[in-house]
Amino acid sequence: MKVVILAGGLGTRLSEETELKPKPMVEIGGKPILWHIMKIYSYYGFNDFVILTGYKSHVIKEYFINYYNRYSDITVDMLNNTVEVHKTRNEPWKVTMLYTGRDTLTGGRVKKAAQYLGNEPFMLTYGDGLADININELVNYHKQKGKIITMTAVQPSGRFGALVLDENNQVTLFKEKPQGDGAWINGGFFVCEPEIFDFIPDGDNVIFEKEPLENLAKAHQLNAFKHGGFWRPMDTMRDKIDLTKQWQSGFAPWAKWLGE
Repeated sequence: MKVVILAGGLGTRLSEETELKPKPMVEIGGKPILWHIMKIYSYYGFNDFVILTGYKSHVIKEYFINYYNRYSDITVDMLNNTVEVHKTRNEPWKVTMLYTGRDTLTGGRVKKAAQYLGNEPFMLTYGDGLADININELVNYHKQKGKIITMTAVQPSGRFGALVLDENNQVTLFKEKPQGDGAWINGGFFVCEPEIFDFIPDGDNVIFEKEPLENLAKAHQLNAFKHGGFWRPMDTMRDKIDLTKQWQSGFAPWAKWLGE
């Protein structure tokens, strides 16, 4: 089953980083968040990726074209014009990079991937969100339900601490980052049947999360896979800093491959 990753957005709230690179290439611990997402899928044996690029797509293409040399130990003999590779660090990945337009919206990008997916189920996610989700359980759940699409539903933590006050307005307890209001939201990590393309109109200005998903819900073809574990998008510099701290501390819940 192929894994499609939306990686073409501008990332305006990360402008400090995204002026020079697309948002999925913003690094956590020296590796793009796109790499971390791919490692999540690869841990469960899914290694065939279709990356939907847009804004500064050349940065993503150059990264994978040069991946072999980037993570290998090499000696460059400039006198004899030779390169000797001593040690390689490879991934078992096949990566198709599809340019879907600089300003194309999410639905338009997904629609353009159809020609590379055939008439087979596929997975889909955003290029800026991490989770400790069990991909095998997600896929099995999707197969059991028999609907066109399964969306991972998450309950994000609150952005701010919450105070518990007594009748005299004295603080009795400080709760750090409570679970928000308890609502479930779209966390990405979809599993899709090829019939999904019947619900996505042609054109670049289609928002996947609007008409396509709304109509799938009305047709009772949209399931939710509830994920109560770790989930975090990288929307702001604060998110990037927090995720980097987790990675550097050795406690990165999404990085199950580190426990091998």
